[in-house]
Amino acid sequence: MHQTLSEKAIEIENEFGAHNYHPLPVVLNKGEGVHVWDLEGKKYYDFLSAYSAVNQGHCHPKIIKALLDQSSKLTLTSRAFHNDVLGQYEKFITSFFGYDKVLPMNTGVEGGETAVKLARKWGYEVKKIPKDRAKIIFVEGNFWGRTLGAISSSTDPSSTIGFGPFMPGYEIIPYNDIDALKASLSDPNVAAFMVEPIQGEAGVVVPDDDYLISAYNLCKENNVLFIADEVQTGIGRTGKMLCCDHHGFKPDILILGKALSGGVFPVSAILSSNEIMLTIKPGEHGSTFGGNPLGCKVAIAALEVVRDEGLVKNAEYLGSIFRDEINKYIQSSNIAKIVRGKGLLNAIVINDSEDSDTALNICKSMCSKGLLAKPTHGNIIRFAPPLIINEEQLLSALSIIKETLKEFEI
Repeated sequence: MHQTLSEKAIEIENEFGAHNYHPLPVVLNKGEGVHVWDLEGKKYYDFLSAYSAVNQGHCHPKIIKALLDQSSKLTLTSRAFHNDVLGQYEKFITSFFGYDKVLPMNTGVEGGETAVKLARKWGYEVKKIPKDRAKIIFVEGNFWGRTLGAISSSTDPSSTIGFGPFMPGYEIIPYNDIDALKASLSDPNVAAFMVEPIQGEAGVVVPDDDYLISAYNLCKENNVLFIADEVQTGIGRTGKMLCCDHHGFKPDILILGKALSGGVFPVSAILSSNEIMLTIKPGEHGSTFGGNPLGCKVAIAALEVVRDEGLVKNAEYLGSIFRDEINKYIQSSNIAKIVRGKGLLNAIVINDSEDSDTALNICKSMCSKGLLAKPTHGNIIRFAPPLIINEEQLLSALSIIKETLKEFEI
């Protein structure tokens, strides 16, 4: 039987690659703006945006130009030497987000690991927590990667089973439960509280309106650092530059990644104050590629695109349309239970059990109609298109989503 190009590519992946992902059966080889194409030339709306890494759209010409220009001059020096781009980038990003200092890394999970290390160091150096007693508080349903440090805070069995023992000094409390946080903060050895303003991988779980600001204020009262994991929610995704901006406060430590490079190159960062950041001294943290000139130039361009093209306001405006349209559909639907989110980070909860294949089959059907999305936690479908999407494209995509949902009405 004749194999398609996509089938051949999937077969090669299965034969030679680790089986640590279960992607939809589509093989992409081109991206531009809000669209991607497969090996057979079929065109799709991308409503995952590489888990919000491609907020600026696929292969944005300004970001690609920055990549190409810098790649022909200097790509990597390591931090053993200075380079002429790092300082430019550090000045730009700290001014952009209003912080004193930045520590550049590469991937989102490295950003999380860096934030935890920094919080512990601050806890010992400034708060004077006894040696090796510092605690970091996390919440149930969190996701910030799959390193041993990250999964030690996970409540997802698929992340933890078979990978112990886990990191000490972590405490996990319920999400969106301010009383639980208040109780945990009574321990004087708590250095930090680390939280996603909206839980992405958990299925776009949005907390109560007053939860985050109440948590921040509690941290202030107890001399505990508030760490905001904005790797997925940051850089315009939720209709504000940072999701914390919806609530009017600035976290003590901010973690960024994903869209910090527009999906062009691995770039992450944590930002903080002088008092906190300067507790880490030379030799105590870093990475070979962290702060490389290529990544720095790409990140500057990626942030300029978000700012100059009005992507934050676009996300806020079109996100409201998305939720309004889906809510109208849900009124007469028995397959979709609820839509939730902020800006262009949204999810539809399917009226079926978590262990069903309904959400996956809906995504496969949408794929056949030219729209890519992926289920999470069995019965939840996340929708996060590039922030450059326009209203006409959004309405076109919504017609595909609603048409597909109708096919699965009971």
